[in-house]
Amino acid sequence: MRVPRALRGSLVLLLGLALGAGPSGDVAVPASGVDAATVPDLARASLPLITELTAEQCPELPPVWVVAQVEAESGWDPIAVGDGVAGLLQFDELTWTAAGGAPWPAPEPGPGTPVTDPAAHLRVTVPGLCSMLRAVGRHLKDSGKSASALDAMLVCHIAGRGRVTGSKTGVPRAGEAGCAHRCAALVARYLDAVHGNVRRYSVPLPTPPTPAGPAKPSPPPVEPPRPKPPATLLEPAAWTGGATGCTLSDPTGGRCVTGATKHGLDAAGAAFEGWSGGSVIRSAGCWGRHTWNPRSDHPRGRACDLFATTPGRFADGADLVDGWHVADWFRGNAGALRVKYVIWQGRYWDPGVRDHDGWGRRYRGGGVYDIRSASGGHYDHVHVSFRE
Repeated sequence: MRVPRALRGSLVLLLGLALGAGPSGDVAVPASGVDAATVPDLARASLPLITELTAEQCPELPPVWVVAQVEAESGWDPIAVGDGVAGLLQFDELTWTAAGGAPWPAPEPGPGTPVTDPAAHLRVTVPGLCSMLRAVGRHLKDSGKSASALDAMLVCHIAGRGRVTGSKTGVPRAGEAGCAHRCAALVARYLDAVHGNVRRYSVPLPTPPTPAGPAKPSPPPVEPPRPKPPATLLEPAAWTGGATGCTLSDPTGGRCVTGATKHGLDAAGAAFEGWSGGSVIRSAGCWGRHTWNPRSDHPRGRACDLFATTPGRFADGADLVDGWHVADWFRGNAGALRVKYVIWQGRYWDPGVRDHDGWGRRYRGGGVYDIRSASGGHYDHVHVSFRE
């Protein structure tokens, strides 16, 4: 769990007050059936225990939600550790012990400890999630906020209780509850990842029969709007520094970036009048843990998200035009900047991809992201990955 240290005391108090409480009665329960054929092997083996724990202790927490959240957190790797968190659901030690777990034998516990044992971990953390769910559910009901309790539980888990209580809906937007653009984008992507996993792992609903009749032709693919680029944009100098590793300070506030990433970000800043607070790129974020997507370039410092609008909002009007300028500029200078690929407006492009019905090809989300949402489909930001 990535809870800021200053907020951990509040979260522990939240768990302590909520453990053992009965159902709040105000949590909407989505479809909870798990399609066992679609989940990882360990998830399939753990389904009887998860079903038992939720049915007996927390019927408002669907088993498929637990499976989806574990996938987003650790990819069902029971010995995943790092940055003070461990196990399937990536709890930190303070929250683990508050939920009833034994203290860790070391700051990064290894195999054979309860927090890294799948069954022992779930017996502690599933009731812990339930307690969190019930507590935020009561807050949402009392305050009249519009977020679902399950989404608010995710916010509490990844960003702390204060992001729920201090935001207008229970899911913070940039500027709410001390959550800046980077924080809001992280929360949005995490929710997208869990939602996508829920859809992927749920038992499919039966398709109702359709009346017989002539087949309707499929609508033609919609080509993305392609505004003309500005008349003058600086042509960037080529990156010649080679592969540096994630060793340079991340200008967007993360841990580190590679030399090529820093060079590309600086070049975009020069071309578009500043990446931070500029008139084209509203905000940016490069390094991030992205535990829900182990293949991501972000934790390697080799990718940046450049927001053309507020995170979580579909770009339109001038924001949409600006985003296309940025995406086209990186595409046009891919060789010099060592660009690996670009994603924008539900489209994916890399130097080896031919254009299909428009710019690049359709982005599929890799089974991780909800491509229908603003963040998951990259409708609010341009993603740029670099080869070095």
